[in-house]
Amino acid sequence: MSSQQIELILSRQLADSLSIPVFLVDTNGTLLFYNEPAEEILGMRYEETGSMPPEEWSTKFQPQSNDGKILDPSELPLVQTLKEKTPSHGEFWIKSMNGEMLKISVTSYPIIGRPSRFLGAVALFWKSSNT
Repeated sequence: MSSQQIELILSRQLADSLSIPVFLVDTNGTLLFYNEPAEEILGMRYEETGSMPPEEWSTKFQPQSNDGKILDPSELPLVQTLKEKTPSHGEFWIKSMNGEMLKISVTSYPIIGRPSRFLGAVALFWKSSNT
């Protein structure tokens, strides 16, 4: 990650110290990092998956609506943030790597560096209590 912008490096440092699950992506949507609390929900360590393109991470955990419909990647908050460069929020179901179906809430926001450079996005997520 040494060739990354300082704002991405600092975002990863922050994510690594938070107790809430965090996903960090660059402007292309490539997964740069997810923290230990995210590993617990997703059922796989970051060291096992490493960096992933958006086509992989947006479908790997089979995001689904309440009625079981597989969600198009464009419907995911993090993808919407990448496209619009604005915060986004949503709730949906995922299938963790250990096969457990979990309803999660996701809030994503853009990373804007100086001077007004779009550098990527962060998604915070947690198990939803509205199951």
